[in-house]
Amino acid sequence: MKNYSWIYDQSDINWNQLSDLYRIAPLGDKAANDLELVFSNSKFKCFVFDNATLIGVGRALADGLDCSYICDVAIHPEYQGFGLGRNIINQLIKLSFGHKKIILYASPGKEGFYKKLGFKQMNTAMAIFSNEQRAIEVGLLSST
Repeated sequence: MKNYSWIYDQSDINWNQLSDLYRIAPLGDKAANDLELVFSNSKFKCFVFDNATLIGVGRALADGLDCSYICDVAIHPEYQGFGLGRNIINQLIKLSFGHKKIILYASPGKEGFYKKLGFKQMNTAMAIFSNEQRAIEVGLLSST
């Protein structure tokens, strides 16, 4: 893998560039202001650049002891399939070291990828989504 720049601080992040990355990754339309808010509230974050181009990102909400929740991992389509996503997840796991549990929920069909990284399927996970119907349609929630 090339020598990419890994940044763990958000002070110089172009939030519009990050919004564009989420759109093309594709992880949906996320407004730049919303991304700045959620990343500001995340204990751990990774931004990966190839020169000035933002090519990968991930974050973890964590409380410092009990739970770390890895979310919003996105890779630029031209850089997918080369291990960058795996490296971001592994870095967030390292940053979360010492937490009693590290949680994430996978996009439907991606469960096998996360199993290879040591994650196990939970039997009791429950969720409330603001757009429940959409979550059912994309396979995140059971309709029962």
